[in-house]
Amino acid sequence: MSTITETVDVNVPVRTAYNQWTQFESFPRFMEGVAEIRQLDDTHLHWVTRIGNVQREFDATITEQHPDERVAWRSDSGPNHAGVITFHRLGEGSTRVTAQMDIDPDGFAENAADKLGVLDRRVNGDLRRFKEFIEHHGQETGSWRGEVERPPG
Repeated sequence: MSTITETVDVNVPVRTAYNQWTQFESFPRFMEGVAEIRQLDDTHLHWVTRIGNVQREFDATITEQHPDERVAWRSDSGPNHAGVITFHRLGEGSTRVTAQMDIDPDGFAENAADKLGVLDRRVNGDLRRFKEFIEHHGQETGSWRGEVERPPG
């Protein structure tokens, strides 16, 4: 299992950055390799991704969500991964967004991408594109401010 940690500072208030991140269906607009995300309910997502010529579909569960602080998830099917995105207020109009992911590459393409540092660069690029996306729009395209408590145990 590989752990990837990347950070980006965005020039929007923490509320704006967090609200945009909760709009999972917009991820293909700034995440390389994400073809589609469907939000099934408040805590379940269906992802379609591509790495090279390999397409994967999997389901994920949001395991923890606290407005303006964090969103955590784990995969339920497909490639084994989990992660957390945290939001830290740097000032009135700036926020640090940190992505930490644990990924267990599945298959030849994913293992090769992991060993070559492609996955780290992809996460870094996704955060940079998120920065461009949210700063260009200046406001979120929507929001979900609900709480999801970490399951016991």
